[in-house]
Amino acid sequence: MSRNYLLNDSIISPLGFNTAVNIEAIRNSESALKLHHYSKFFENGYYAGLIESDLIDRKFNTIGDPTLFTKLEKLMILAIHQVIEEATSVDLNNTGLIISTTKGNIDQLGKNEFPTDRIYLWKMAQVIADFFEFKQKPIVVSNACISGALAIKTANDFIQAGRFSNAIVVGGDLVSEFVLSGFQSFQAISPEPCRPFSNDRKGVSLGEAAAAILIGPDDSETKQKVEYIDAVTANDANHISGPSRTGEGLYQSISRLLKNNNISTTQIDYLSAHGTATIYNDEMESIAFNRAGLESVPVNSLKGYYGHTLGTSALIESILTKHSLLNNELIASYNFTELGVSKNLNIIQNNENKDLNLALKTASGFGGCNLAMFLKKERI
Repeated sequence: MSRNYLLNDSIISPLGFNTAVNIEAIRNSESALKLHHYSKFFENGYYAGLIESDLIDRKFNTIGDPTLFTKLEKLMILAIHQVIEEATSVDLNNTGLIISTTKGNIDQLGKNEFPTDRIYLWKMAQVIADFFEFKQKPIVVSNACISGALAIKTANDFIQAGRFSNAIVVGGDLVSEFVLSGFQSFQAISPEPCRPFSNDRKGVSLGEAAAAILIGPDDSETKQKVEYIDAVTANDANHISGPSRTGEGLYQSISRLLKNNNISTTQIDYLSAHGTATIYNDEMESIAFNRAGLESVPVNSLKGYYGHTLGTSALIESILTKHSLLNNELIASYNFTELGVSKNLNIIQNNENKDLNLALKTASGFGGCNLAMFLKKERI
């Protein structure tokens, strides 16, 4: 069975329109979270990471007509375009397209700017696939906030099954009125930039972004590359939105992943957590990590840089985990103040260079879904 690797990638966010710019921004402790005013739900404004539509249109104008596509479609197309440009050997006749999103074009509700069927996820996916003339039908992964990492697993599984020779995974979500009102109905949005795992955390901050990555076998002579090892999902079916108080689903996904791959916790060099900064999520993660014996592993959340980008979050974080492994670099958990969960965690508080080989990426989401994934640096 051939190995699959995380190859060319692209991150488009308020911090920049490619991966390199994004990495440099978070190295410099820059955050996309800014104060925005939206009186309908937030009298004093709210913090989020938003991308200006005019900037997107200027970038998109070099590859297509921006008036023909929604904001989210343009972001996803730009991300895919960067990946294809860098991967000259990609043959779209046998390359799969896996699309990760939670809400898609939900921002178009009631606007009448595009045909009404563009709100359907399948239609949005087909529009994006048609732009590049993918020959394979696109596949949509929409499983709450584990979607981005689950899409990587899906790509690997389809390649292993012989459906594709490789696949491009793309994710995207927007900070729409629909999403804002939903999180506000939970009283879950923080009045200040989010502080994952901190004792003074007050809730989630939202963000919008797109990201894309090429997944597949690699026969290049690259000295170091990152291999997808395995991923396991588990659903604790605890509540429509609230996580299990014991971290059962996340614990099950981690423990099964360890067992299936005969890996011990002492071999894990870095843990990229979900870390939304809500009271219950961060507490649940700390319990699950301790149950799995991961309390000493360096861990961070990247939500302080981007906010919670929903169906894109685990994909962006997986891409950044890949680069952390390649660069032997641990990134500080931005906005962390003092530990505010009941179980000990080894929160990364300062950027640090350290020899890294094996990383664990976790994600959790509404409906009790959880995922744990191993990524490993391979040296030639």
